[in-house]
Amino acid sequence: MKVEKPEKYNHRSLVVGIYNKLFDEFGKQNWWPAETPFEVVVGALLTQQTKWQNVEEAIKNLKQRGLMDAESIASSDIELLEETIYCTGFYRQKAKRLKQISTFFSENKMEEVFSLPLDELRNTLLSLNGVGPETADSIILYAANRQKFVIDVYTKRIMKCLGIEGNYSQLQELFEKNLPDDVDVYKEYHALIVEYAKKYCVKKKCDICPLTGEFNGPDYL
Repeated sequence: MKVEKPEKYNHRSLVVGIYNKLFDEFGKQNWWPAETPFEVVVGALLTQQTKWQNVEEAIKNLKQRGLMDAESIASSDIELLEETIYCTGFYRQKAKRLKQISTFFSENKMEEVFSLPLDELRNTLLSLNGVGPETADSIILYAANRQKFVIDVYTKRIMKCLGIEGNYSQLQELFEKNLPDDVDVYKEYHALIVEYAKKYCVKKKCDICPLTGEFNGPDYL
């Protein structure tokens, strides 16, 4: 879905313009791939400091061992978890954190946690070991299906290339202030940024970047 772009060059024009440009090039992404909200939680935790392909392998391993629900992981041996998610790197740390977040959701109904006021939900997630802003917001957006824009390293890199820098909260506010109240747009936008970065930023194809030539300049600042 595309978003109507304002005529005046400003931050909203920039944010919406980038979204429409990426949507035209890559189309609908259907992200986050998961069968259940809890699987999103697992994926959000495991994807820290690793490639998504490694997360997919770990999730496959967890499912094969019957470990894709909060209660099963919470009661499993830590050594088994470490072996199962070894492919994601930092497996000892992640196994411990995965067991802890699973314990939390085994003791608290997920639908009740996800129905908390947005700020309270975010603070609750951030209070869990190993859950930082990006992980918490990924869970809120893709598992709880609520509006919180995810700022990842790709988003920071793209915006810097376009002359806009800021910390996590500042960049998040930039997007949330200038996007329509539509959780599907939030999801699609984040997924498009990841796809764009994989094609251009990771491969260092700056000379053919479809964004810098069109959106970089003082008119947008």
